[in-house]
Amino acid sequence: MKIGTCVNFTSMEDMPAKLALLREHHFDSCQLLSWNPRLWTAENALLLQEMLQEYGITVSAFWCGWEGPVVWNFYDGQITLGLVPPEYRQMRICNLIDGADFAHRLGITDVVTHMGFIPENPNDPNFNGFCVAVRTVARHLKANGQYLLFETGQETPVTMLRCFEKVGCDNLGVNLDTANLILYGKANPVDALEVFGTYVRNIHAKDGRYPVNGHDLGQETRIGEGKVDFRALFARLHELGYDSYVTIEREIDGSEQIRDILASREYLAQIIEEIYGTKC
Repeated sequence: MKIGTCVNFTSMEDMPAKLALLREHHFDSCQLLSWNPRLWTAENALLLQEMLQEYGITVSAFWCGWEGPVVWNFYDGQITLGLVPPEYRQMRICNLIDGADFAHRLGITDVVTHMGFIPENPNDPNFNGFCVAVRTVARHLKANGQYLLFETGQETPVTMLRCFEKVGCDNLGVNLDTANLILYGKANPVDALEVFGTYVRNIHAKDGRYPVNGHDLGQETRIGEGKVDFRALFARLHELGYDSYVTIEREIDGSEQIRDILASREYLAQIIEEIYGTKC
């Protein structure tokens, strides 16, 4: 078990300072998050690989964004996020394939993204087209020896499982964002493991509260101050045999973000040691 955190890849110039900050705080793993396809060049991959080796950082997964509008709520999110909206689908298939190829050059096997508000009704005419798009991306990643990970949140666990079954590719997995299932009001992350637990390949350790209205997501919080039962979560993950990366995500900026991430690492490390019997 390795506890890491997220690093936003927004420019090559900023990366040395960001990697140095990781080492300063004794992290040696991260998820690399990127929403800018213009950065995903072969030249940048080579330079970034050298930086990662220099600072001794392992990238557990590449979080791949996409072009077009992005709105994180229950109304506009339905028509802007992921591969679900047909008008952006082909462009975003290309984005995910390009991002996966960039990750492949870095030696990263897991590519993560939000797929959008997957239709819960399998008879919805948009469901089949969405699954064809996922299959297109997954097959390209399969040729690279990579996995396509759905980040949890915008769909119920059963809807995600149904999509996996419909797509029929053996390189689909889950990036379990422990808070998103709560923030979107879709599930409790501990119970969700009963549905898709065997597919979990990486974790966003995050906390939050349920929505209080029908328009906006719930509130993200510092780990330990929300509704996620991390002891129950790791106990079930241990039963499932999960023994991989735990990536802390805190979606605020500034010095408070760093303080919260460091406090979260201590909180999680203690729980993991109690349940797994090993130190992180």
